[in-house]
Amino acid sequence: MHSTHSADDSPGLHAVGTKQEQDSDLSPVELTHSRVERPKSLPREIAFILIICMAQLMTQAGLGQSIAPLHIIGRSFGVGDSPAQLSWFPAAYSLTVGTFILVAGRLGDLYGHKNLFVAGFLWFALWTMLAGFAVYSGPIFFDCCRAFQGIGPAFLLPNGVAILGRAYEPGLRKQMAFSAFGAMAPTGFCFGALISSVLAEFVWWPWGYWVMAMLCLVLGVAAMFLIPHTPSPQFDNAHSFWARVDVAGCITGVSGLVLINFAWNQAPVVGWSNPYVYVLLIVGIILLGVFGQIEKRATFPLVPFSAMTPDLGFILGCVACGWAAFGIWVFYSWQIMEELRGVSPLLGAAQFSPTVVSGCIAAFTTGSILHRVPGSLVMMIALGAFCIGSILIATMPVSQTYWAQLFVSQIIMPWGIDRDMSFPAATLLLSNAMPRKHQGVAASLVNTIINYSISLALGFAGTVESHVNDGGKDLLKGYRGALYLAVGLAGLGVVLAMFFGLYEHRGSRKNKTDSDVDAASSGQKEGAAPE
Repeated sequence: MHSTHSADDSPGLHAVGTKQEQDSDLSPVELTHSRVERPKSLPREIAFILIICMAQLMTQAGLGQSIAPLHIIGRSFGVGDSPAQLSWFPAAYSLTVGTFILVAGRLGDLYGHKNLFVAGFLWFALWTMLAGFAVYSGPIFFDCCRAFQGIGPAFLLPNGVAILGRAYEPGLRKQMAFSAFGAMAPTGFCFGALISSVLAEFVWWPWGYWVMAMLCLVLGVAAMFLIPHTPSPQFDNAHSFWARVDVAGCITGVSGLVLINFAWNQAPVVGWSNPYVYVLLIVGIILLGVFGQIEKRATFPLVPFSAMTPDLGFILGCVACGWAAFGIWVFYSWQIMEELRGVSPLLGAAQFSPTVVSGCIAAFTTGSILHRVPGSLVMMIALGAFCIGSILIATMPVSQTYWAQLFVSQIIMPWGIDRDMSFPAATLLLSNAMPRKHQGVAASLVNTIINYSISLALGFAGTVESHVNDGGKDLLKGYRGALYLAVGLAGLGVVLAMFFGLYEHRGSRKNKTDSDVDAASSGQKEGAAPE
C-alpha cells in the first residue's frame, strides 16, 4: 500500500492506504457502509461532538471525584491515616479503565460502537450509584465498586473516539473534533472534584456519587438520540464468536494486566515481603507473555501487531511515560495541598481550576497546529512542558504562596501530557494509520496506555513513598520521593520523543530521496522514447 495525504494532513500523521483501500480491507469483520454519516446541520453536529466529549469529561470526573475528598471518604471508612489504602480509591478505577479498554474497542468494532457507547454510560451510572451506597459497607466494597465503575469509561472512551474516527476524514475538522475531546480532560477532572467536594463538605460524600450516577444515566439516554447510526457489521459465518472476539487473548491479556497492577498497588499496603504479592506479579508477567504468543497466532487478534510500526511504538512509549508521571503529579499535588497546607477539598478544587482554561487553550492550539508540524515535535513539547510542571511541584516549599510554583505548574501541565497535546497527536496518528475496521483498537491502544499507566504509576509511587518517608513520620519527604519519580518518568518521555523525532526525520528524508529518484527515472524514460 502507498501512503496518500490530503491537503490537511500533518507531516507527522500519515494515513496508510487510500480511502478505498481502507474501506475495502474488511476482514475479520465484513463492514458495510463502514463510514458514520455525521449530522448535516451545524447544531446537530455540535450536539453529536458534545455527547462524545461527555465520555471524556465523565471519565476524568470519575477520577477527580475520589481524589478531591479522598481523606473525607477515608475517614468515613476508618482508613484516613493509611496512604497506601487511600491510593486504591483512584487506582482501582484507573486499573479497570486501562485493562478493559482493549476488549471494549474490539467489541465495538464487532457489534457497533454506538451500542457499546450507550451501554458504557448505563454501566457507569449503575456502579457509580453503588459506590455511594458503599458507605454502609466498607472500603473493600468501595474499592470493588470503583473497579467495576471503571469498566464504564473503558467502553465509552474507545468507542467514542472510534465514532469520531469513522465520522471524519483526516484533516483540520477531524483534528479540531479530537482536540475538543481532549479539552474535556482537565474540565472533567475539575468538575468531578468540585461536585464531590461541595457535597462532601456540605451534605454527605455519597451524594457526589449519586449525582454523578444520575448524570451518567441522562447522558446514556441522550446518546441514543444524538449519535447517528453506526452501521452494524455482517459476520463471516465461517468463524465462531470465540474466534472473532479473540476470547483467549481477552482472558490472558486482561488477567495479566490486572494481576501486575494489583501486585504493584497492593505492595505498599502489605509489603513486598508478603509472598502473594510477588507471586501475583510473576503470574501476571507470564500471562502477558502467553497473550503475546496467542495474538501472533490468532485469526482475529485483539491487538493487530501487523499494523504497528516503530513510530507508533515511540508515540505509545511517550504517552506511557507522560501519563504515568501525570498520575503521580495529580495525586500527590492534592496530598500536599490537603495534608501539608491544610487546604479543604473545595478550596483545592478552586485552586485546580486554572487547568480548565489552560487546557482548553492547549487543546485547540494543538488542533490548529497538528496539520502544520510533525507529531514528534508536538510530543516533545508536551513531554517537556510536563517535565517542567512536575519539577515545580516536586521542589515546591510547603509554606510558599499558591501563586508561585503551584499556580505556574497548573498552567503548564495542560500543555504537557494532560490529554491536550499528546492525546490528540497519538490518537490522530493511530486513527489515521489504521484501517476503519481497527478504529476501535486504535482508540483503545492510546486509552489503555493512558489509564493503565496512571494506575500502575500510583503503585510505583506508593512503593517509593513508603520507603523514604521514615515510617510515615516525614510526609513531605515521602511525597517528594514520589514526585521525583514523576520527574524521571517525564524525562524518559522527553528522551523517547527526541528519538522519535530523529526516526521521523530520517524517514521523511528517505521518502524525499525515493521520490526524487522516481521522478528522475521517469524523466529518463520519457527522454529515451523511440523516434
